Amino acid sequence: MTGNLFDRPLFVKRTHFIQEIGCLEDIFEFLEEWPEEKQDIAYETILRACREAVAARFPLNAVRDNFERFLKKNGMLAKIEDIPLLSQRTSGQNVGGA
Repeated sequence: MTGNLFDRPLFVKRTHFIQEIGCLEDIFEFLEEWPEEKQDIAYETILRACREAVAARFPLNAVRDNFERFLKKNGMLAKIEDIPLLSQRTSGQNVGGA
């Protein structure tokens, strides 16, 4: 899906990690894992928008914006401030016991 990269990624709060969503393929993979019992009209709408974007019939930036709203609605959108930087996690720690 070359050419389907977003201008800036979205970040999803998962159980034990933060997932980066940077392109349509990432959204498709995310939606494949979405529980069947939670596949509501919002799910169907974002899936349809992704398919239309692949066919160049729907703007990529609109898919990204709609997926961001989908994540917010489901309490899964992580803000960039929520993501610890490697430099913050290791500050004050010696690597390798040095």
